[in-house]
Amino acid sequence: MIEQKSGKIINLSSVTGTSVSSGGFVHYSAAKAGVIGFTMSLALELARYGINVNAISPGTIMTPGVAEHLGERVEAIAESIPLKRLGDPIEVAYAALFLASQESNYITGQSIVVDGGNIIQEHK
Repeated sequence: MIEQKSGKIINLSSVTGTSVSSGGFVHYSAAKAGVIGFTMSLALELARYGINVNAISPGTIMTPGVAEHLGERVEAIAESIPLKRLGDPIEVAYAALFLASQESNYITGQSIVVDGGNIIQEHK
């Protein structure tokens, strides 16, 4: 990428890294916050080479692992999200597709949140 003076790097973080937290996830939150810090720092270092570095921070995405972990709580959690559902993995892929495309050429050092509006609401 440095030699060709262009490229796109897309990291995966989580809304748990900076915006939402749950008890018992200290290690996960710290790691995901680190990914966002890494993304910002690397974006600064590689900008002079025309390389964009961004991250995607998903909220709760309906994967087999999430379904197993949440069990019967899936519907309650979905109801607490402004869009009233969990995300689909393809929606994270669409964000990656955008960040990999020319449409995002002037975006670097950012984290795109894909969470159905969960971080913009008041948490009680």
